[in-house]
Amino acid sequence: MTERVDPLGARVLVRVLEDESVTSSGLVIPDTAKEKPQRGVVVAVGDDDELIKVKPGDRVLYPRYAGTELRVDGVDHLVIEATDLLAVLRDEATAQAAA
Repeated sequence: MTERVDPLGARVLVRVLEDESVTSSGLVIPDTAKEKPQRGVVVAVGDDDELIKVKPGDRVLYPRYAGTELRVDGVDHLVIEATDLLAVLRDEATAQAAA
């Protein structure tokens, strides 16, 4: 069964993006040595249009220990306050088009 999570108020549901397990030189990084991820993709947003400045699909940066962790259909997610988000991550082409 697929669960749907709809954040309330000024909260955002973010799917956690895991860091690479292998370095560019081919070294495998064990789970115990990995740092907690800080990047994710916005999946859903709450209903507070004044405070929420992101939309589903945006890649975001958030503080290392922010939000409430949960698993939805076997995938790690965070419910985080919109004001806790640090930045929207864009590639060069998207950033230039927005400017």
